[in-house]
Amino acid sequence: MELNQEPTICSATSILSRSPMLKPRYKTTNWKQYNQSLINRGSLTFWIDEEAISGWAQSKQNKRGRPRWFSDLAITTALMVKRVFSMPLRALQGFIDSIFRLAHVPLSCPHYTCISCRAKQVEVSFKTKTRGAIQHLAIDTTGLKVYGEGE
Repeated sequence: MELNQEPTICSATSILSRSPMLKPRYKTTNWKQYNQSLINRGSLTFWIDEEAISGWAQSKQNKRGRPRWFSDLAITTALMVKRVFSMPLRALQGFIDSIFRLAHVPLSCPHYTCISCRAKQVEVSFKTKTRGAIQHLAIDTTGLKVYGEGE
């Protein structure tokens, strides 16, 4: 007596539908180093060059009510920080002012309306070299430079 049984075909989709695919689990063995690496993810270093500080050039115009005049370096740097951190202009002004306060640098950020108006006049070239996390921001006489993974 012969039974005509067809062979069962197992496909990948039928196997996956029966049992969920498990993610590989990694065991952390060096907790001290792991915790420090998580803390360092939030670390950010600003490097401000002495020439950039002298080139910031915020001069008062000796007329009552007139705004300060900032150099193209100041406007370009502000626009690049805005682009890197995806900030609105008002938050950008507070952010840059707080960086200068923390670094004990006697400078102030241009007003957000000044940045907005001068953005049309200043030529800014954005080079996105890094795709990873930003680790260092350097401000020198050529503008803002971003250093991260792969640099």
